[in-house]
Amino acid sequence: MSPRAAATTAREVALQVCRDVFGVQPRGARESLDYRLRASRLEPRDRAFATELAYGAIKMRRYLDFELQPYVGERTKSLPHPIAEILRLGAYQLRAMHGVEAYAAVSESVGLARKYGHKGTAGLVNAVLRRVAADPPREADLATRASLPGWVVTHWRERFGEARLEAILAGVNAPPAAGIVVDRRRLTRDDAQRILAQAGLASTPSPFAADVLILDAGVSTSTIEALGEGRWHLHGEAAAFPVDLLDPQPGARVVELCCGRGNKTLQIAARIGEGGTLLAVDADARKIAENAARLEAAGVSVVSLVTADATVMRAAADADAVLLDAPCSGLGILGRQPEARWRKHPDDPARLAPLQARLLTAASRCVRPGGVLVYAVCSTDRREGEEVVDAFLAAAPAFARTPLPERYAPFASASGDVLVPPGIAGRDGFFIARLARSAAVPMP
Repeated sequence: MSPRAAATTAREVALQVCRDVFGVQPRGARESLDYRLRASRLEPRDRAFATELAYGAIKMRRYLDFELQPYVGERTKSLPHPIAEILRLGAYQLRAMHGVEAYAAVSESVGLARKYGHKGTAGLVNAVLRRVAADPPREADLATRASLPGWVVTHWRERFGEARLEAILAGVNAPPAAGIVVDRRRLTRDDAQRILAQAGLASTPSPFAADVLILDAGVSTSTIEALGEGRWHLHGEAAAFPVDLLDPQPGARVVELCCGRGNKTLQIAARIGEGGTLLAVDADARKIAENAARLEAAGVSVVSLVTADATVMRAAADADAVLLDAPCSGLGILGRQPEARWRKHPDDPARLAPLQARLLTAASRCVRPGGVLVYAVCSTDRREGEEVVDAFLAAAPAFARTPLPERYAPFASASGDVLVPPGIAGRDGFFIARLARSAAVPMP
């Protein structure tokens, strides 16, 4: 991360995050924001303002450039990077942030332009933002208004229909809902809700995942984690659906492939209890190390972590339940990761599908007769969803889709899988297939 001095205001934190994300060595927005906030001495209210401003300006970059273009014109190509970002941040405050006075948005932006540029750039920022404040928003096409690549909007229109498209686009541009998965070894969901309420934090039980509470989008994640004292962990509601559908029972033998940093590992471990066992595998040694640290902090001892390529692992076919949360294009989490929409390519699903197919085959070799296999991706593209599963089932007659629990009926697809549209009710987009291995049909 850049060694630049710590920011002194919320707007300067947001500027530094935008520069990190779109700099010569691009960073993730969350990584950058966490670093910049730790280096600052901002009060909680200002931290929340910096977060909303940074994430919003990153998401709405295409629309903001469209709004600024008439006033900046050809100068866009020669603007110093910090000045271009200051203009976007100022325009976002004027166009999208309620409760921000136009005078404050303009004058604070001018102050940043003077600090990161000179008198001339400060004058430019002043003139441009005053025009933006005075003029009404320009007419724009849907993809520009939503500040998304056109191919993403087309994909969601084809996938979910015109009737849900506006709600999806609005949702992915709003702050995503926060969620926690409660460690049911240590307290009930009702107990967790009472603890949050005593701290002045309202929460709602998920009507789908039995161990999840949903909180307001603007709540401080650090506050939630501190209150939890290891009894819960942050996790989006839809991201908890795969384990809920896997439904590992106390004492079960479970395998998790592509376990990553451990959100689902912790969720599974809490469900199987001390009498169960969990083998969690990932090819990234850094993720395994982070997973191990989180498990130790949570006092979990039933998990064996392995760094390995799951596609070439030897399997014993003795697991009661297997979860594969496969690497994917991430088209379902564009609302949660602000910069992601600018780093995706329309060919990503086709590029990743062969790997997903190999991983699904590898996962199937771990399942005992009568066992359950859940395949999940945080993508809404059918090439990573139904097409991967359909091809697998055609080649593996021992497996078949199983009926979904009735509570998941709102997300049931025509093929009998779970398809969660992104953005609606603050959720991420997910595809999840629940498969079972027949005890009567031998594996090829």
